[in-house]
Amino acid sequence: MEDNFLANSLVVCIEKEITENSSTNMIIDDFYTSKHYLVLLFIHFLTKKTLIAILCTVTRRSRHLICSSSVANSTTSLLLSPREKMLDLNLFREDKGHNPEIVRESQRRRFANVDLVDEVIRLDKEWRQRQFELDNLRKDFNKINKAVAKLRIAGEDASEMIKNTEENKQQTASKEAEVQEARAALYSKLETIGNLVHDSVPVSNDEANNAVIRSWGEKQSESKLKNHVELVELLGIADTKKGTNVAGGYTLLQTPFFMRKDIMAKCAQLAQFDEELYKVTGEGDDKYLIATAEQPLCAYHLEDWIHPSQLPLRYAGYSSCFRKEAGSHGRDTLGIFRVHQFEKVEQFCITSPNGNESWDMHEEMIKNSEDFYKMLKLPYQIVAIVTGALNDAAAKKYDLEGWFPASNTYRELVSCSNCTDYQSRRMEIRYGQKKSNEQAKQYVHMLNSTLTATERTMCCILENYQKEDGVEIPEVLQEFMGGKTFIPFQTNPAKEAKGKKK
Repeated sequence: MEDNFLANSLVVCIEKEITENSSTNMIIDDFYTSKHYLVLLFIHFLTKKTLIAILCTVTRRSRHLICSSSVANSTTSLLLSPREKMLDLNLFREDKGHNPEIVRESQRRRFANVDLVDEVIRLDKEWRQRQFELDNLRKDFNKINKAVAKLRIAGEDASEMIKNTEENKQQTASKEAEVQEARAALYSKLETIGNLVHDSVPVSNDEANNAVIRSWGEKQSESKLKNHVELVELLGIADTKKGTNVAGGYTLLQTPFFMRKDIMAKCAQLAQFDEELYKVTGEGDDKYLIATAEQPLCAYHLEDWIHPSQLPLRYAGYSSCFRKEAGSHGRDTLGIFRVHQFEKVEQFCITSPNGNESWDMHEEMIKNSEDFYKMLKLPYQIVAIVTGALNDAAAKKYDLEGWFPASNTYRELVSCSNCTDYQSRRMEIRYGQKKSNEQAKQYVHMLNSTLTATERTMCCILENYQKEDGVEIPEVLQEFMGGKTFIPFQTNPAKEAKGKKK
């Protein structure tokens, strides 16, 4: 099947010398010095056609390929207390030498609620006051206990002091409940505030003002060109009608593709649970199907300390993804551009929080995606997303938009975000060496970027490589398709048009 060849070719498009020169233990020299490719994926199809994507991790230090067959299993084994933190709470504390106006300005740039900052400051003061009162009660308890001990040693009556200890215990229990309530209110409000927007992000609440950073490739612009929906039908590579019927009757569940709710809640925004994520119910805990490989990759280092010598970490994840697309009615719903199940290759990187390391990595990751689409010779533009359209986790985001000549427009193919320490705080992924006397916590920076969502990339290829009687295969993919250079239409568009006129 040509469509299978084409889809698979997108994820195995790797430098020949890398695969040919690799030894059996998969030691790959200077893999990340290559400017052409980020991803090396090994995909194993079991006899029942169950796809298991193996996450491949390459560290620059050891240059060994490390494989883990199931991220989902590794995350579901972790029973951890919730970490609500997203922004550093100290950013809201003037008495700690910080300026809350920085957070207010970031909220203004996002066109978000600035009053949330003052609410967090108020709730933080309430929590700290109650914590202070609780600490004093505990100190009083220790003093009373010592007094009781002295009276007993002296053989004197300690009944009044013992009565005081009982009163103190009741007061302490009540105050502990107040502290927990105040803390929950504080962190519930804190997690509604987005990451600090980077100064280079264009400020606007209208995505029409997204800034084009650069463009590449020559755009076709002809009135007679067919769109990707028509081309998919003419080539006979997807049956969208039958696909809809099948999807309506079955729930697909594969173990590497779902996560526990408490782990997913650390990776996804609350809005995603309603608009994007599929929920899988059954005996025991509920699970959620992943919407992107970013989610299990984000949880891969849950509660880890990462030593500076290990950084940067670069991960490549290949997965099937599942999205409800509840908030996208009417947008690209025809064909296979926006579907409920699709394949995706994801870049996920972890860097030091110091200097410009994560910002340099951000540029490197978008360049990897650019190189991929240059190889396919697909025209594109890089766009800096405006502040008002950023999700909460992103401090800055680029989109790579491919040119779709039939509709004379650019469409999103890649999303590349620097989340700085916004996600790592929630996942409690620390930076540095473990120290018991550490004064200031540091958290790693985490970044994510699409390399390719295969269905969308196929749509872009179809529109840009179409001919009158079929579609050419990009040169870089031909060797992976048995030397094929062209896929003819299964139906004749000219004859079909005449038939409709009758």
